[in-house]
Amino acid sequence: MSKKDIKKVVLAYSGGLDTSIILKWLQDEYNAEVITFTADLGQGEEVEPARTKAIACGIKPENVFILDIKEEFVKDYVFPMFRANAIYEGEYLLGTSIARPLIAKKLIDIANQTGAEAVSHGATGKGNDQVRFELGALALRPDIKVIAPWREWELNSRESLLEYAKKHGIEIAQKHLDKDGNPAVSPYSMDANLLHISYEGLHLENPANEPEESMWLWTTPPEKAPDKAEYLTLTYKNGDPIALNGVEMSPATLLTKLNEYGNKHGIGRVDIVENRYVGMKARGCYETPGGTIMLKAHRAIESICLDREAAHLKDELMPKYAKLIYQGYWFSPEREMLQAAIDATQKNVEGTVKIKLYKGNVMVVGRESINSLYDDAYSTFEKDEVYNQKDAEGFIRLNALRFIIAGKNKNRK
Repeated sequence: MSKKDIKKVVLAYSGGLDTSIILKWLQDEYNAEVITFTADLGQGEEVEPARTKAIACGIKPENVFILDIKEEFVKDYVFPMFRANAIYEGEYLLGTSIARPLIAKKLIDIANQTGAEAVSHGATGKGNDQVRFELGALALRPDIKVIAPWREWELNSRESLLEYAKKHGIEIAQKHLDKDGNPAVSPYSMDANLLHISYEGLHLENPANEPEESMWLWTTPPEKAPDKAEYLTLTYKNGDPIALNGVEMSPATLLTKLNEYGNKHGIGRVDIVENRYVGMKARGCYETPGGTIMLKAHRAIESICLDREAAHLKDELMPKYAKLIYQGYWFSPEREMLQAAIDATQKNVEGTVKIKLYKGNVMVVGRESINSLYDDAYSTFEKDEVYNQKDAEGFIRLNALRFIIAGKNKNRK
């Protein structure tokens, strides 16, 4: 599809510097009508100002889409991922990764609604997000044209972006300027949604540098967290949390409340060097307070509800599942196949988990379920009437049989 064939483009638009420049660039470079989409994913910033900015850039009011998708995000993306206990490379709870397929879906929905031939995003050519956005968009609409300005233009530095903005009369937020009105260096590249906030760039690019305390925006330093522990009770149904401290809540409301508890107690900070899909390693810091609590609680309720072999197989599948999400394959048949298998294990994952929060730590202190497979009649160390300990001898010898045969064979040599 050539540039002249593109009449309308849907842009993932935050209203920030980069996407405001992209909006103008698309108008000039493609001579196309731009439609903006701004997602409210619970990032903690007002999204309505994006409407004013877009209209100021010549976007028709009917072409400005601002959608509150927090509930859909948590219910249809975060919760299914947490049923799998997904962690990428042992530490990353996939907060940015899991938001991208939903944004891609909304871009395509709006493109279909408005008759747009293309969608556009502000992800750079070095990161994972370009892959996630585009794999998602193409999976949902194979004929869509994806425009990635960072792979086309020559604006390859913050200074060149600011110069472009000044030249074209694009409003520059004060945070990008110093006290004298000159371009200021932003210390971190950040992404936030209801599940997490991430930090990358400058000071963090040296993996030997300890993150500055001032960087962390959500969580109390664990050293300064309350000296008294706090207890929570999470109620689960079909593998998803449905109530906190006995009060039923919507998915987004529940995660919001868990974030508040986690932030208060300094929970969910991680500092990792991860392997990006495009090939290089990258250092990132993340705050995932509510998600850290949910992961601990979910594994606790599974521990009494899941059969041993189902639980072990699920843990074996998890790294593959997490990798698919990290690399942008949410809409792939293999992810959907794994999801079906994971969800089948969750039918009896029901009950309550008692959690203790203290200075950056999440500790499970109790779990109950009507579907519990834990039977103290069998598990007790005291006298019982149901388990014949002599049976273990035959069990052990049968399992050792191959070792016994191999050992005899060695003795013949």
